[in-house]
Amino acid sequence: MPDRSRKKKKARDLNILASQIVSEATKEEKPPYEPEAEKNPAVVELGRKGGLKGGKARAEKLSPERRREIAKKAAQARWKSKSKE
Repeated sequence: MPDRSRKKKKARDLNILASQIVSEATKEEKPPYEPEAEKNPAVVELGRKGGLKGGKARAEKLSPERRREIAKKAAQARWKSKSKE
């Protein structure tokens, strides 16, 4: 593997990358990008509980025919991309 001349992390967001390029070109010192604050664990847990219930509750509401239609559509979508290769 070739040696890397830079060990900087690449910016994933184009806006951040553009900001870095401008600051380097104009020699401005800007504070480093700070990601969003950590998530509230209580809210995360509440969302997880809802997510765990959601799929099962939806499956119980659907009729067997409707579930079959959804499954068939999903299978066709999965195999559609493989048949083009």
